[in-house]
This record gives sequence, C-alpha cells and structure tokens, in this order.
Amino acid sequence: MDNLFDVLKMVNVNHRGVASKQVVITDLTGKPNGLLTDLFRDAISNIHLFLDMAQLESADDVLAALADHTPLPDDVLDEYAKILKEPLLKINLAPQKDQIELVVRG
Repeated sequence: MDNLFDVLKMVNVNHRGVASKQVVITDLTGKPNGLLTDLFRDAISNIHLFLDMAQLESADDVLAALADHTPLPDDVLDEYAKILKEPLLKINLAPQKDQIELVVRG
C-alpha cells in the first residue's frame, strides 16, 4: 500500500469496507492528528455515500467521480486529493479500541 486511498481499496473489516469512525490518522510517535483524521473521515463518508469502490482504481478516479456526481466545491476536492494521496507508512490495528491507526509522516 502506498497511500491512504489504498487503505480504502484494500482493507476490509469483517468483510466490509473501512468505516469512517474506525480510522485515526497518527504520526510516527502514535500521536493522533485530529485535522487529518476528520478530513479522511469526511472523504470516506462521501465516497461511501456517492461512489462504488469496486469501480475505482485510484485516488484520481475518486476525485473525478466526486466532481461528476456531487456538488462538492473544488477546494474540498483539493483537500480530499491531499489526504487520499498522503503516503502511508504503517497500519496499526487496535482491536481493543475498534480502531485502525494509519501512520503518516504528519
């Protein structure tokens, strides 16, 4: 996996796609990043609401489909592009918290 979009494409929890409430973005020290987490959760929610992940192969596909099928403004799509293309360093599963921690440089 190269970026945060790949997590959405490749990871399933109990045979379902990643739910937005399960994801927390952290830095290398494990410190949560609330701003990036909220942005990624918002992107996930809109993807699940408006798109079919089976039809999408890349972050660019997501952005093009959201531009075509939603009223989201360009500045929001630009922010989604940044978060979906953010390089993924590591995944930490925290089942006791029912969380997936996605580690980025922060």
